[in-house]
Order: sequence, then structure tokens, then C-alpha cells
Amino acid sequence: MLNTYKYLCKKNTRFIIKNKKQNNMDNCIFCKIIKGEIPCEKIYEDEYTLAFLDIMPVNEGHTLVIPKKHSEQLILNHDGDLHHVMDTIRKVVPIILKAVKADGWNLGVNNGKAAGQAVFHTHFHLIQRFANDGLKHWPHKNSTPEERTKLAEKIQQVLK
Repeated sequence: MLNTYKYLCKKNTRFIIKNKKQNNMDNCIFCKIIKGEIPCEKIYEDEYTLAFLDIMPVNEGHTLVIPKKHSEQLILNHDGDLHHVMDTIRKVVPIILKAVKADGWNLGVNNGKAAGQAVFHTHFHLIQRFANDGLKHWPHKNSTPEERTKLAEKIQQVLK
């Protein structure tokens, strides 16, 4: 798995580092929030992570959880950092759900501009959901078993 991780990081480096100014830690808005240079509505903080309210929430309670160590995308984080982020998510979600009386929640991670990533510092969206909030899930497409088999083989070839 580690070799796959290194391969993905190496292959995606040119894709990830397109805008050096935006990827520079000195210009990263989340790094500035971590340093206290920009204010936030902090929910939780420990040595490795920070959880704070999103300034443009999808729903009440929409929270961002970030690793304090800068990285542009999920696959570029060290495993330890991701473990800390997941621990924080597990701590704060039940508290947020109770506070806003939500019926459920979504976990979202946007990786790359095409996926909607606007801040190039790994972050996880905790989006509280309510029974009649009007939000829709992304559309699904149909695929045949043959198409899925062909795609799986294509992906497996890249992993070799």
C-alpha cells in the first residue's frame, strides 16, 4: 500500500502543483487560521487538528476539520495526520448533531479544482443534514457489468 501511495503522490504532483502561489503555505488561508492570523469560530482544537465553522455553510453546523500540517490534497497527507483528523471527526460529529438537532450528516472532501476544491489545504466538510433540507445527492449514471469490468482492469493496470 505504501508503494501505491508513493506512486500516486509522484504521479499527481504535477496535477496538484499548478498554482504555486495558492499552494504556498505562507498564502494558505487555513494555515493563517491555524496560526491565529485570521479568526475562525473554533469548535475543537488539539495538537494535530482544528475544527471550525465554515463561513459559507451548506447547512447549520457545517464544520471544517483540517490537519495542522499543510498538504494540498488528501493523498499527500501522512497516515498519522489522517488518523488524527478522523479521530477529531469522530469526537465532534456527535456533539454538532446534538447541538443543531440534525437528522444525519455527510462527510465531504474535495480534491482538485475540478472536484470543487477552493482552498488547497486538505480539509473535510462535516455537513449536517435535516430531513427536509432540500439538498440533493449527486446524480448517478448507469453502467453495464462489462463497462465496470473494463474500467476495473484499466485501474488495476495502473496500480501494477
